[in-house]
Amino acid sequence: MCVDSDGCEIEGCSSSDEVHTLSGTMSPGIKSSPDLHPCKPGHKFRAALLGCRTPAAAAGILSFGNVLNYMDRYTVAGVLLDIKQHFEVNDSNAGLLQTVFICSFMVAAPIFGYLGDRFNRKIILSCGIFFWATVTLSSSFITKEYYWAFVLSRGLVGIGESSYSSIAPTIIGDLFTNNTRTMMLSIFYFAIPLGSGLGYILGSSAKQAAGDWHWALRVSPLLGMTAGTLILLFVPEPKRGNVDQPGGRLKTRTSWTCDMKALAKNRSYVFSSLASAAVSFATGAFGMWIPLYLFRAQVVQKTEKPCNKELCSIKDSLIFGVITCVTGFLGVIIGAAATRLCRLKTQRADPLVCAISMLGSSIFICLIFVAAKNSIVGAYICIFIGETLLFLNWAITADILMYVVIPTRRATAVALQSFTSHILGDAGSPYLIGLISDAIRQRNSDSILWEFLSLGYALMLCPFVIVLGGMFFLATALFFLDDRDKAEKQLTPLMEDQSLIHTEEQRS
Repeated sequence: MCVDSDGCEIEGCSSSDEVHTLSGTMSPGIKSSPDLHPCKPGHKFRAALLGCRTPAAAAGILSFGNVLNYMDRYTVAGVLLDIKQHFEVNDSNAGLLQTVFICSFMVAAPIFGYLGDRFNRKIILSCGIFFWATVTLSSSFITKEYYWAFVLSRGLVGIGESSYSSIAPTIIGDLFTNNTRTMMLSIFYFAIPLGSGLGYILGSSAKQAAGDWHWALRVSPLLGMTAGTLILLFVPEPKRGNVDQPGGRLKTRTSWTCDMKALAKNRSYVFSSLASAAVSFATGAFGMWIPLYLFRAQVVQKTEKPCNKELCSIKDSLIFGVITCVTGFLGVIIGAAATRLCRLKTQRADPLVCAISMLGSSIFICLIFVAAKNSIVGAYICIFIGETLLFLNWAITADILMYVVIPTRRATAVALQSFTSHILGDAGSPYLIGLISDAIRQRNSDSILWEFLSLGYALMLCPFVIVLGGMFFLATALFFLDDRDKAEKQLTPLMEDQSLIHTEEQRS
């Protein structure tokens, strides 16, 4: 029996080069043969295909898939006014769409994390993409009498997208190390704001072009199926932890129960997960309600008319979508550059950069609600700066996890962090903001001014949560070095020296 430094029994500790498959069977590693055979039909195509499976190409395809995940998620927010008009629902019921999506997403995340640490990851990713693409396309045909079915469809989409978010970062983590990994994860997580912004743009543009908001839900599924096919063909399945210990190989993995106990004791992981929940709370609420809030602000300023028809104005969704794309790009670039620069000064650079950006973001987000009363342009400027600072930490948070968690636990860690950030963050924030808005407006339900003010007062909860997230990142900085060193020490007993493996194979 083998035991790691957390006191976890290592399952099946042996030197055999066997791997799990999705069917649960064991496949021996492929050994080279001294015999040479002439090329058969299709071998050249297979060789060319394998030649395209480079780490850079894999990272690019996985990032493309992540863009589509978030684009599909926020397409609904881009046509939220039209959905409210079509199904005749209030703010709280409209916010339920995002809440149901996130609830199913977070419940499925630990399951996919368990599978991702044990089975073929790219097969799981592709199946997840094909599933959510099919459900999204089907939901575009739901009639107005069945709002409950539309809400249910968003829950099913959340299950499909959960598989991708839980597993894809771990493949990148097993393909790259150090600053290269930081850069690739930055590109991958740039897909979050880029995809979110494109979701608003796609939803608004497709509605405008077709004259029907249902077409907003019929574009991303086709792109999603394309991404799923590319993953199957061109993304390799790297050995877990191979780049962390180039001279060795992971013996095996610990049990799921011990993994969970070890993660619960990892203070950097716990605090960074709580900080991620604060970010998710704010981005979930803002992504759902800011375009509608700015539209109501313009109605109050009498630069727009209230929406009483089937097709509402798309201007604010388009502008907010473009801002989200640009700020996401700037946030990722600035975050990666700031972290690399600060690492020259302190080894705690990663959590400190996150903390400072969060605290700075809260100031500008507060100013949005001050500026929106008189100047929409001023509000957009505050959104631009606030979002840029908020998006600085997406990739850095993932990199913190890669440093403080050993490779055999990373998919589980990503999934658990996703679960935590969603259950404490955007699982409830869109619905909560809508509920508070409805409660404040209840006594003045017919007032256009109070329709605007009530939503603004509800959204004021977000900057306070962001400040709390900044405090959690400061707490992460206190324990980061200790937890990173502990992870490096834990990794060594879990690896076998490659020369010893060759010796054992020759003896056998």
